Amino acid sequence: MSEENSLGDLSRPAHVGSPLPENPRRFQRPGTAGMEVDVRGNRHSRIIIAGGNVTEKDPLPVRDIPDSELGVVRKAWVTAGSDGGTVSTAADAFGLLASDGPALAVIAGPVGYGKRAAGIRALWEVAQAEQTEDGTGLVLAEIQPDWDKPEAPDTSLMPNEPGTGYLLDVAAEVRGWGRPGAVATALVKLAEELRKIGSYLVVIADDHGWPEEESTALATPVVRVKSMPSPHRIATAHLEFVHLKPERLSWLNTSSSTTSTGMLGRAAHLLHKDTSTPADAARLATLLAQTENSLQGLDNAIAAFRQWRKAVVDLFTETEQRPADRALLIAALFLSGDKALTIEDAARRLLGRPAEQNVEVILTGPDLTARLVDVHAKVTERHATLDHRPGYAQAVLNHLWRQRPDIHTHLLRWLDDITAPGQPGATRLAAISDLLVELAIAENDINVIEKIRSWISNGNTSDEHLQLIAGVFAKAAEADGLGAKVRARLLDWSRDGAESVAKVIALVCQNEFADHFPRQTLVRLRHILDRAERDAAVQVAEEALRALAADPQHLVLTWGMVIKWATEHGHLAGHRAFLSLLDPQHDPYVLQVLLDSAGQNPEVKQDLLRGWRAALTDARVSTQCRDLMIAWAYARAEGLVPYELITAILRQVVAEHMYDSPVTAFVFGEAGVPYDEPVIALRKDLQLPIRPPAPRPSTDSRPWES
Repeated sequence: MSEENSLGDLSRPAHVGSPLPENPRRFQRPGTAGMEVDVRGNRHSRIIIAGGNVTEKDPLPVRDIPDSELGVVRKAWVTAGSDGGTVSTAADAFGLLASDGPALAVIAGPVGYGKRAAGIRALWEVAQAEQTEDGTGLVLAEIQPDWDKPEAPDTSLMPNEPGTGYLLDVAAEVRGWGRPGAVATALVKLAEELRKIGSYLVVIADDHGWPEEESTALATPVVRVKSMPSPHRIATAHLEFVHLKPERLSWLNTSSSTTSTGMLGRAAHLLHKDTSTPADAARLATLLAQTENSLQGLDNAIAAFRQWRKAVVDLFTETEQRPADRALLIAALFLSGDKALTIEDAARRLLGRPAEQNVEVILTGPDLTARLVDVHAKVTERHATLDHRPGYAQAVLNHLWRQRPDIHTHLLRWLDDITAPGQPGATRLAAISDLLVELAIAENDINVIEKIRSWISNGNTSDEHLQLIAGVFAKAAEADGLGAKVRARLLDWSRDGAESVAKVIALVCQNEFADHFPRQTLVRLRHILDRAERDAAVQVAEEALRALAADPQHLVLTWGMVIKWATEHGHLAGHRAFLSLLDPQHDPYVLQVLLDSAGQNPEVKQDLLRGWRAALTDARVSTQCRDLMIAWAYARAEGLVPYELITAILRQVVAEHMYDSPVTAFVFGEAGVPYDEPVIALRKDLQLPIRPPAPRPSTDSRPWES
């Protein structure tokens, strides 16, 4: 994306501080002395410029395609198919992009066939073909599908910067489009325009969601995945060229010969050409590269790749008649690292048993340490852990969830118990929640996320507890497959009447979720800001809104939606959002940018006045209106904002709303409330009447309210 648009320098309004430095690519934000933002090298980053129009439509967010993925398609690309043929998906997509038609390739097919990697490879090949002598070429970026309504994507929000190769992955949502033909047609038209400016688009779709049957124009750009690359070739290529461990290739050698170490070919049988995916192959290569160079290290990597399936199945077989030991294992996986006695107590609670009172029974059977070791826990200095077997705890939980569905309710109720305040799991909520999120992702089961949502009201109201749950939701909201369901739940929960639930969703909106899905963040914040009382949830939502607007990439979008809420729809949320954004007490940056833009663009100034008019007519935000006027007086006195402009705006606001209580309270004061010099000085400059005006005659026909 380009570094500039019509908004001017968003980082330093002209009236604040010293002139811009000579280097036009380094800026310092106003109000943050010593803090600089370095935008060099960000060819496709959006740097918004203040001083022009802040009402333009902001495109969907984009982010760099990770270097790790680019490294794979550059260094370890595999075209040999698992069926013995050649996989041409990337080459076919490149052919479409390099043709004279729309600059579009739609890669369609089932999950697990390497569609995303093929799309990145096709874009990389285009970039290589267009690279100039000085090394510059196509910029590659991934579009975040941050639609207001995922069921009705607004394709006018698609970015369209020159010289950019875009990747758009809609495989998880394309079947939910209400009018797939219209959306697909719009993307084709966009690709026609991209061709004219030297840009390209690769869309990743599922097996049947893209409506290619509707027209030739929609069928032409489709590349249908026919086969997947050889998983064995992928694993060897990754191990040698990505992880730089060529000496370990022998572990994947299919030769049946052995050596004295027993390591030759030991991992060769793990990948199957018909069932193993490219992701499986890449994961195996990573495990082999990271493990210890020994027979035990190799065996651990093999067990981890198999997700400890054999070890877990064997253990559950061995303990068929020992429910207490299975309960001990379950307690150990959730409380790994805790005291052995604490784990035993939690296991007893899972079984619903009281502490044993019979001494004969207590003295019968194996010792606690032996029982923990039997379920593969490691006991050191009275503490038991499963951390020495990476992935083992997750494998046990996944097996339990799949094979013992009747335990779901009991298990989750028990988790509520051990994670309550003062209980052993309360300090391990992060690890416990990670286990459940990974379970939900593996099972694609939204019910696990629903259970975590129920933890919000388990009695722990600390900020740490709520922040933790918000982090889990944010992580799950970006997961492939499950993410779309979680994002829908976040929308539902943003309308929840419970303050704690709404507060958690507001905290999610302060997370990376906000950066990746700013539009969906704003929709959820609007529901929270519309709550009847300005409770903790509303205040956290205001903080999230200010944080989003303080990011230059999201200011245009945030301001446009807020002014629409406030003036077109009359939402309480809009009035709160308007007043919150313009409050310089937290950070004057947004107010500075808007005022600087208003000084040059009458439309922006009118938006500010319209926002004030709307807020001043809503008695529910009267106090906030008065407080904001006072805050503006202080900002004016401190030189943080353009003196004459802010005075002129307030003069017009006061003149139009003299009869409204917040204006009257600000202009003429309130009994017992002292005001400092900045407020008094502003009152003088507003050229106000000497005494309060007489109340306007009531036009209300209800005499009992007059």
